[in-house]
Amino acid sequence: MLEKPDPKNLLETARALLLERLLPALPESARLEARMVASAMAIAARGIGAADAPPEPELAAAIRAGTLDDDPGLLPRLRQRARERLAVSNPRAL
Repeated sequence: MLEKPDPKNLLETARALLLERLLPALPESARLEARMVASAMAIAARGIGAADAPPEPELAAAIRAGTLDDDPGLLPRLRQRARERLAVSNPRAL
């Protein structure tokens, strides 16, 4: 029986092929676009399986209303959420 392909591995393999074999063969005028595609592939690969927290409209409403101004757990919660999102979109910023 054939195994189901791993989407993250497929993206990583395709990205490596793009950067190592195809990019050097491209004309200079097309290399920037190829690097942009490779970057998008890396972001997508990191996003697969990442804990994508659902939007928290109640939290946003409470922050806007000021009801959480004295909550000591709010800042750590928001920092953790930001770290999780950066791990996918821009891990070098961590």
